[in-house]
Amino acid sequence: MRVFAAALGFAAALTFAAVPAAAAPSRLAVNDPAQYVNPFVGTKPGGPDFGHGGGAGNTFPGADAPFGMMQWSPDTVLHQHGGYHYDDNRIKGFSLTHISGPGCSDFGNIPFMPALGTSPVGNYTFSHANESASPGYYSVKFDNGLRTELTTTTRTGMARFTYPAGQRASLSVDAGKAFNSASGSITIGANTLSGYTDGGGFCGAGNRYRIHFHAVFDTPFATSGVAGADGKVDESRKTIEGRGTGSVPSQPKGVETRKGPAATSDVTPLAASAFVSFNATTVTARVGISFVSLDGAKANLSAEQGTRSFDEIKTGTRDAWNGLLGRINVTGGTDAQLRTFYTALYHSLLHPNVFSDVDGRFAGFDKQVHTVANGRAQYANFSGWDVYRSQVALIALIAPAEAADIAQSAVDQGKYGGYFDRWTVANGGTGVMNGDPVSAIIATMHAFGATNFDAVDGLRRIVAGVNDVRQRPGWLQYNQYGYVPTGLGDVWGSASTTLEYTSADFAISQFAARLGDQATAENFLRRAQNWRNLFESGNKYLQPRNTDTTFPGFSPTQQNEFVEGNGGQYAWMVPYNHRGLFDAMGGNAPVVSRLDSFFTELNAGPNKNMAYLGNEPTLNTPWAYAYAGVPYKTQDVVRRALTTLFKPAPEGIVGNDDLGQMSSWAVWAALGMYPQAPGRSELVLASPQFASVTISRGNGKTISVNAPGASDTNKYVQSLRVNGQASNRAWLPESIVANGGTLDFTLGAGPNTSWGSAPADAPPSFDVGPATPRTGLISGLASKCVDANPPQSSGSVVRLWECNSSVAQQWTLKSDGTVRAAGRCLDVSGSKRDNGTKVQLWDCNGTGAQQWWPKVNGALVNSPSGRCLDVPNSNSANGTQLQIYDCNNSGAQIWRLP
Repeated sequence: MRVFAAALGFAAALTFAAVPAAAAPSRLAVNDPAQYVNPFVGTKPGGPDFGHGGGAGNTFPGADAPFGMMQWSPDTVLHQHGGYHYDDNRIKGFSLTHISGPGCSDFGNIPFMPALGTSPVGNYTFSHANESASPGYYSVKFDNGLRTELTTTTRTGMARFTYPAGQRASLSVDAGKAFNSASGSITIGANTLSGYTDGGGFCGAGNRYRIHFHAVFDTPFATSGVAGADGKVDESRKTIEGRGTGSVPSQPKGVETRKGPAATSDVTPLAASAFVSFNATTVTARVGISFVSLDGAKANLSAEQGTRSFDEIKTGTRDAWNGLLGRINVTGGTDAQLRTFYTALYHSLLHPNVFSDVDGRFAGFDKQVHTVANGRAQYANFSGWDVYRSQVALIALIAPAEAADIAQSAVDQGKYGGYFDRWTVANGGTGVMNGDPVSAIIATMHAFGATNFDAVDGLRRIVAGVNDVRQRPGWLQYNQYGYVPTGLGDVWGSASTTLEYTSADFAISQFAARLGDQATAENFLRRAQNWRNLFESGNKYLQPRNTDTTFPGFSPTQQNEFVEGNGGQYAWMVPYNHRGLFDAMGGNAPVVSRLDSFFTELNAGPNKNMAYLGNEPTLNTPWAYAYAGVPYKTQDVVRRALTTLFKPAPEGIVGNDDLGQMSSWAVWAALGMYPQAPGRSELVLASPQFASVTISRGNGKTISVNAPGASDTNKYVQSLRVNGQASNRAWLPESIVANGGTLDFTLGAGPNTSWGSAPADAPPSFDVGPATPRTGLISGLASKCVDANPPQSSGSVVRLWECNSSVAQQWTLKSDGTVRAAGRCLDVSGSKRDNGTKVQLWDCNGTGAQQWWPKVNGALVNSPSGRCLDVPNSNSANGTQLQIYDCNNSGAQIWRLP
């Protein structure tokens, strides 16, 4: 059974606190990494609000355990989507559930609000000087002297309220309040409060969930009653049901955009509140929650807290955090660097959340109760569109056992929900954002060694889901055209959606290959190159495209047909095949020039053709330089972004943290490595920020990074040794993640422009042609050959002709899926898809019209159209111009290739 140490009460959830001392890294320069975590980072805007959820991290500062079900945190009157705005000095309650960094609001359920006197209060003021937070602990003393302290285990929490002497010590608990509209019921016992709340409505979606709660106080209630919307306490009643409108205005769902934070000028009225008082100055409350039942909440509370004191629980949770944060142990670095790093790591490990009770039961997407296997946990809250890029890889890197449970949980979402939703809250989908990110999440975690889940079932469901409109809006057109065309009412951002689907297809291809399903792997690798169907060879951008294959008017700064970014920012979104993209763009020199211009600003927002590193779509782009032979530019841009966009202060994140995605990017940047290609575990290199790093993966494998003299000045790689051998490669193979290894960097203040500059040193790109090009005749009907006449000019007729081994008949199958003669490409005229469209020889331009798939039956298929290279009417006469036509296995479509 994989569990925390029993004394911590984190049963059937995680493992890291149970790591024995002997398994700890040998270099313990940071033996209490929790001391460097500042949970207030991200609670204040650090950048402009570009309309994509605001310019703050939208984090929360309250108490939470790693991947905890409960996040007990204060909520300010001025609202951000994490519930807390650092610039407000008014707290209206301490609710039990939160999401860290979202672009819309949800949770904020069941706020507890201590009060002085005989009636509930709307809010109390406080000063940050009387507030503190650390992993697993939060404390604030209001200006009136009332103090609240919070701590948590995975599924439970404990509060300690200290009231000023001589005043009535009271407390309200509202089961009908949340950030969005909610309803609920609460029942009062002698010293207990029990009930449930129904919430949901993320980004205006229809997701709903029920949370059961049970609170036990260490002293009986002196008085008790209920209060509804009028705020009047009725002590004759011990139960109440009610509905609250929520504290956040309703918001549209993601097909329009994620909106900025909504400010509220006052608190909303009570809905279904208990109001109790105590004859005591210090009161503790133990609270358990469950998404299954009230009995589940009680069992969680009993199992995870027992009779332990507040301080014992607080210490245990901090130990749990140190066990996980310590998986990445660093030496060197400034205090600010350490705080930025470990705070980012902390924020990366708050989600997804344990969703099953201590007995293994959980609420499925089918609204039925299921039970996980013994020793495992179910997880919930998947910010798919965001976290597939690097956060899930980080979890799998340092906690592969937990990552396997997360992957299985994702598979279960598809199993019980019928498809893989893009953004899920609790046990429901929201449909927010675009793409097919869960496919990439599962594949990436598997690639990073989180393999202990039903991967075969996962692959089967993923492959089925690509033809499900709930999982992939526009799937039918994507399959038909090789891209999602403009004008589809159910698709947000046709060009972005196409590129998201191609990345997911690539991840699926790699997942299938690891499971030995070569046919599926080949099919989806071909689909992954559909980005070429958006490539406009004139201006060399990836553009929206109409159903008739024409390109509408385009500007790199346009946001229409793109999602939370513009055409210039999405131009680089082929993270698995930069080589193919760069060749289509004209080669390394123009690409580097474009990237240099792109990084003139690092967080320019969506209105400029420059980087927008406060949001997800361009996060992979700083690493792209390494593919163009100038990795020293990656080293520069990554470090500049890390040191200017991330700071250990409340305003230390310039955009939504999105359940740890932005923070995970900062962690990878400080490590000097990045998981660029979804579904793979190669790591593209920048340079480490710390003199040494030990990554203990939790499975016995260790990655050691040595970089003496590392600093924000000494950021350029002069040389590298991998496992003792000199390496000029600007990337690490998958074997380093799988088996561990040692990296020895020599760093300097100036770039070594030769290191990593050779084509052979670039990180791998994944294309569809043979790794080693093959050249020779292509022969077919009547043993005649494919011939270009003449081969010297673009637009030459491609015909059937007597084989003569001339230059016009010497065809090369290239690694990018093209078929070339005399340096030009076999091309479908006008990029048409109709039967009878002629083929020609044309300047190679990186478009889909020049993509050919040799099938085992001898057919040569043009990928975008799905049609075969064909001899019209089986006419074997010399000079017959070839065409594309429906594949029919006739002799007119059977070719013998080099």
